Amino acid sequence: MSIFTGAGVAIVTPMKANGEVNYPKLEELLNYQIENGTDAIIICGTTGESSTLTHEEHLEAIRFTIEKVAGRIPVIAGTGSNCTQTAIYLSQEAEKYGADGLLLVSPYYNKATQKGLIAHFTAIANSVKIPIILYNIQGRTGVNMTPETIAYLTKHVENIVAVKEASGNISQIAKVAQLCGDSCDIYSGNDDQIVPILSLGGKGVISVLSNVAPRETHDIVAKFMAGDVAGSRELQLKALPVIEKLFCEVNPIPVKAALNMLGWEAGPLRMPLTEMEPEHQAQLKEAMAAFGIKAKGEN
Repeated sequence: MSIFTGAGVAIVTPMKANGEVNYPKLEELLNYQIENGTDAIIICGTTGESSTLTHEEHLEAIRFTIEKVAGRIPVIAGTGSNCTQTAIYLSQEAEKYGADGLLLVSPYYNKATQKGLIAHFTAIANSVKIPIILYNIQGRTGVNMTPETIAYLTKHVENIVAVKEASGNISQIAKVAQLCGDSCDIYSGNDDQIVPILSLGGKGVISVLSNVAPRETHDIVAKFMAGDVAGSRELQLKALPVIEKLFCEVNPIPVKAALNMLGWEAGPLRMPLTEMEPEHQAQLKEAMAAFGIKAKGEN
């Protein structure tokens, strides 16, 4: 059984003006997502600025999210690291808090071999009992997880059950589907490839777009799963201008700017990320308006 089917939001970590994590605002955002059809919460991923959170903040954000979501939808905790022992520690703590699953990014900077990737993920998986989603994103990590590696892990390690595929390479993702069969659920890691990956048997998306358009992102998947492929495709294509602007600077710079423009007070970014360029903000605002994304409180 899949951890979730549909649109999971890779939720931002809202910050106060002084840079501290803004937990009351996070609770607001969690409730907004659930009320608007989001199918799962992914906390402390790339979009959540996990790479600049302390271990204490990272774990508190996971614990807080699980507590506030209170079982309404699955919570998946980002607990990956370039250090295997650190990933084990974070994963075990998230399991204790009651996470429904883990999202484990490939080790970054180290540039592990495929053999190293297998050893890394197997060690983490063996340290916990909850299901694991692998996260393949070479653009962030410097290493591509091959379809053969993904197939090996999902067939030989019981609780490695899925992959978030953000390679952008549809041919590679098709190969994953072919080699893995039923052993691996595939989630799109790119908002502009939801429908193509669903057509290969994917279960949904782990989405940045959902932060500002939760209902629409949910509907792209729901329409496809209900057999309305044309409706799903139409919504996917309509969303492309917004998606393009959400990635015109490195994620999560634009999506945090978008939430602030919409009145959500998501706060600043942590360095080395810097605020979005004014001309890009103007383009993003225009694209959101054209898509029908409304400010906080608007019907």
